[in-house]
Amino acid sequence: MKFPRLLLPSALLLACTLSACGGGTTAASPSPSPSPSAAAEDTAQEQSGVLSAFTATDLNDQAVDQSILADYDLTMINVWGTFCPPCKEEMPALAELHTEYADQGFQIVGIVSDVLNQDGTLNPEQVEEARTIAEGSGVTYTNLLPSESLYPILGQIYALPSTFFVDSEGNQVGKFYMGAKTKEQWAAVIEETLEEVQ
Repeated sequence: MKFPRLLLPSALLLACTLSACGGGTTAASPSPSPSPSAAAEDTAQEQSGVLSAFTATDLNDQAVDQSILADYDLTMINVWGTFCPPCKEEMPALAELHTEYADQGFQIVGIVSDVLNQDGTLNPEQVEEARTIAEGSGVTYTNLLPSESLYPILGQIYALPSTFFVDSEGNQVGKFYMGAKTKEQWAAVIEETLEEVQ
């Protein structure tokens, strides 16, 4: 895994103080942004194992691990926050794309970045808010809550929403994207990235 490992307090602080939709997080952002660190940028195409082994809990309090990826050629990982308007604005479109591309070996998995207390425990009110946002947006795809095995990923995120793709084994494919996109923009990205793995 190329993501550098951060100490829990650093990861939590970063996850909780992300630029809430600051520069480059508008829904009209058409271009992919570079990955968040020079090391990750240099290896974005070759990076492997980003999600090859993880455990977490989802918004429905169900245990989830890397096996969630196994039946799909491509999984979009969308990191979002409850405080981020562009994150919430693009969620209905993501929900539609998750359904529309399901028969092409594609799924979306979200990671909610801002539901932890400073001591690393889950904040029940924030989790409930995230659940309400997801349900209100028509989201049926899995949304993960932060866990120790996801901290290295969250530690690399400095703007929301942030999105990347993995194959059925959790290897990163394609580019890293910062900012929200329209349904049509994401559809073009999905189709291009599916071609890389099929």
